Amino acid sequence: MRINKFLSLAGVCSRRAADVLISQKKILVNHHPATLGEQIDPGKDLVTYRGEKLTLDHQKLYYLLNKPPHVVSTAKDDRGRPTVTDYLKIKKRLYPVGRLDFDSTGLILLTNDGDLALCLTHPRYHLPKTYLVTIDRPLTVSELTALRRGVVLEDGPTLPATITPQNSPPTRLEITLNQGKNRQIRRMMAHFDHRVLTLHRTAIGPLKIGSLSAGQARPLTPAEIMLLKSI
Repeated sequence: MRINKFLSLAGVCSRRAADVLISQKKILVNHHPATLGEQIDPGKDLVTYRGEKLTLDHQKLYYLLNKPPHVVSTAKDDRGRPTVTDYLKIKKRLYPVGRLDFDSTGLILLTNDGDLALCLTHPRYHLPKTYLVTIDRPLTVSELTALRRGVVLEDGPTLPATITPQNSPPTRLEITLNQGKNRQIRRMMAHFDHRVLTLHRTAIGPLKIGSLSAGQARPLTPAEIMLLKSI
């Protein structure tokens, strides 16, 4: 079996992302760096990543978590901070799809399906994500219009966004983005000298946060999994 296929089946990442890890010499086969296209025997060869032994696991798992504040959206943190995987009381290795800022809260997907994770984060698919955002002062009409049309940030223009001011308080907005630039909403607001006070993600594509409380997770339903795979 090719090493990148093994890594995908083991739930590490997609085959394409596996090739990157292999090129970076982060995957070891029998204590030696793996090579691109290398063939392995899953029953005999020892494959490790970050010091952990990898085994084949064909059971794909999908969980939604309502991320609390001050939690890192990674599987591990070198600084010892709590991570999103700390809230899943299961033994299988799952990884977050995309990220939420350390201070941000709300919906995040965790899975061991590397191929689906790649599809959901690929810019080509423009998976919409919806947030409730509180800023320091109300937007002006011209600012709101500009943000809806898209603004130019240091890494390029943003796509048009759906922004709906909430009646109470006027500094609260519902924002739906169709792209995933790093810290995009915070930088969009900073473009007009606004500061984001709270940011809470309520939906990822067809997935809704529903009644999940902070720190609570649940498995996706079969219908939700089918919806994601049809995107």
